[in-house]
Amino acid sequence: MTLAKELESLAVDIAREAGELARVRRTEGVAIAATKTALADIVTEADREVERLIRARLADARTDDGFLGEETGAERGQSDVTWVVDPIDGTVNYAYGIPAYGVSIAAVIGEPTPGEWETVAGAVYAPASGEMFRAARGEGAWLGDQPLTVNADVSAAGALLATGFGYDPTTHAGDLARVGRVMPMARDIRRGGAASLDFAWVASGRLDGYFERGLAPWDHAAGSLLVTEAGGSFAFVRDDSERSRHLIVAATPVIFERLVDAALADET
Repeated sequence: MTLAKELESLAVDIAREAGELARVRRTEGVAIAATKTALADIVTEADREVERLIRARLADARTDDGFLGEETGAERGQSDVTWVVDPIDGTVNYAYGIPAYGVSIAAVIGEPTPGEWETVAGAVYAPASGEMFRAARGEGAWLGDQPLTVNADVSAAGALLATGFGYDPTTHAGDLARVGRVMPMARDIRRGGAASLDFAWVASGRLDGYFERGLAPWDHAAGSLLVTEAGGSFAFVRDDSERSRHLIVAATPVIFERLVDAALADET
């Protein structure tokens, strides 16, 4: 078994266990633990508990690896592998009882900085549906035992696209303007609220493309590999001085360049 497949298998097992814990905690009721970057950007007690479980399982299995988690920050390991984890992606959905949230676990090699690492394995698990999306570099992307491919054709009615909005109110006008520029090429726009699932849905052909500004590393580490291993395109297409302001686009190659051009048109 290659290292990538070994890491994928571990990510899948832990994501499934973590997702079940998240699901159980949701049935018991959700307690808001804190806000993060803005009042609307919340963290639940379940986020913290699930991340602790993931971190403990990874530490047991891979003692020398590093860890970068949404709730507990970064810790560089002794090996070249760092695990990039979002314990509950779509926390607001989770808190409101909307069944669109996921557990995202990726293994990356190199400097633990987006754009400088290589994602070699990842899993995105959707506890509400029981769907496990997984990928290992060079081994394809899969939903369970079914191989994934991005859409080879886009309807004459336009592309089905997804996006999201940051929690900082000062960015909303720009986000909405971007949607307006993209709409002429779109059949419709979806706003699911969990980036990891948006990437998984591009990989599986449920969406033709996805674009969003300001994603954190744990939002895209696993999902980007799903997209590229399914034959799609993924890129940071805007390089601001603040890495958090990157615009990320993932799509079938059929529309990728058009989507990038539309998303960036008229921006200064």
